[in-house]
Amino acid sequence: MKLILGVIFQRLALSVVTIFLVSIVIFSSVTLLPGDFAKSILGQSATPETVAAFQRELGLDRPPVERYLEWIGRVAQGDLGDSFASGAGYSRSVAEVIGPRLGNTLFLAAITAVIAVPLALALGVAAALYRNSWFDRTVNATSLSTISFPEFFVAYILMLIFAVNLRLLPSLANVGPETPLDERLVKTLLPAMTLALVIIAHMLRMTRASIISLLASPYVEMARLKGVSRRRVILKHVLPNAWAPIVNIIAFNLAYLIVGVVVVEAVFVYPGVGQLMVDSVQTRDIPVVQGCALIFAATYIFLNLAADVIAIATNPRILHPR
Repeated sequence: MKLILGVIFQRLALSVVTIFLVSIVIFSSVTLLPGDFAKSILGQSATPETVAAFQRELGLDRPPVERYLEWIGRVAQGDLGDSFASGAGYSRSVAEVIGPRLGNTLFLAAITAVIAVPLALALGVAAALYRNSWFDRTVNATSLSTISFPEFFVAYILMLIFAVNLRLLPSLANVGPETPLDERLVKTLLPAMTLALVIIAHMLRMTRASIISLLASPYVEMARLKGVSRRRVILKHVLPNAWAPIVNIIAFNLAYLIVGVVVVEAVFVYPGVGQLMVDSVQTRDIPVVQGCALIFAATYIFLNLAADVIAIATNPRILHPR
């Protein structure tokens, strides 16, 4: 137990260091974005003196190192800063801007995960058990086709089928805080289906490969020779040892649901963090862009940390590789 806790704390410390390094990359990348917020707000007719005064008010005239240290110091205290889109006499924090959008993205990710994870695991196990059958070939061909298509193409095909031709689902997912849960579910279904089709293929193929590899293991062959049923072999001998790679691929795809929704949210006009980040880049709202990017990075890093912890807890042999 102490060894497991030591590994967990070690990887947690590594995750914190990784986030710090990623924050440097985020700040540098945002600083190098073309355009200027002050000029975009004041317009082309603004005088250089007016632009310079506005930049001083926003703190954009200070050296980048000084601005980064101030930003990362506030982030360490749980403060992502204030949005540049605030007006005279009032200010909106980045957390206040991102909060509702993050809730929408998490809702979309949760609906997608509920659809994708059980379906991918079931199809992956079934494809492994009936390897080289017509079912296995069909599942593999379908998953490869899904991976090959870009997300926007899948989104528009689903929109054409279910929204235009069948008229079963709305083409736009324009939800709001006052949208009832049943209506929110209906409007979120098409983007959730788009994301599910993309991540099911990855999880399915990894699950299938892990199960096939373990089915050829000596201890599985011994269990079969002893007359253990196939169901018991899968549940008691194969799945516990397959959890490590499966959990990692699930965590990777769940992280993708948070950080990779930009295209899907843009296609369906879904008010999530991805769409907010695109809008903020267009308006050069630097603090919001930095906040969104940092949330994406932290989500990805800590979901992978959670996957490592679950893999170690379910299969402690990972701590003692050969």
